Amino acid sequence: MKYKIFIAALSLFSVININAQENQSESTKPESEKKLYVKGNALLIPIGVINTGLEYQLSNKFTLQGDILISPWKSFAGHEAQIYMGTIEGRYYFKEALNGWHVGANISLAAFILQKPTYWNDEVYYDHQTLQPTKYIQSQLYQKGYSILFGVEGGYQFRLAENWNMDIFAGIGNSQDFYKGYVRGTGERYDNADGYNRSGEIIPYRGGVMISYRLK
Repeated sequence: MKYKIFIAALSLFSVININAQENQSESTKPESEKKLYVKGNALLIPIGVINTGLEYQLSNKFTLQGDILISPWKSFAGHEAQIYMGTIEGRYYFKEALNGWHVGANISLAAFILQKPTYWNDEVYYDHQTLQPTKYIQSQLYQKGYSILFGVEGGYQFRLAENWNMDIFAGIGNSQDFYKGYVRGTGERYDNADGYNRSGEIIPYRGGVMISYRLK
């Protein structure tokens, strides 16, 4: 019995000693070179939307990404669709930075001139305060304002070739919107608010396929 206890203790000591040596070896390794990638969203290019940015390695598993999105369409399929958005995002990679599965959190600021999808019809517009019908048709109306967005994302990044990566990702979050409503053609306000209207909603507002090139 004592012999078995001695063997078990010796084995446990050996495992602890090996782990300690490995941890010490890891700690004495020189810090890995920080990588920097420039990237563009290939999924949005066919519809004329620009989404480009930089992703910088902070540590072995963390990166920081900054990107912009520009949708310049004064009219897209008959609807206003101008969006100018900047995003800062922190990412955690389960395997190693810039490689494999990742999750992240982000904050975005956006300015827009667009027509909400709920206005893509020829129904009569009802005033939101009085609930009475107005002289306006919803398809004549559009919104102009700004948004503050907070969200999370997830995705997978992998190597395509030397210095080239592909990053497939999607995100969702809370959008706090501040806007004024206008009538197309005349520019008059269709709403009765003195200042900005406000709305909040959960929406998918990030996603695509980023092609990345290593700068350093």
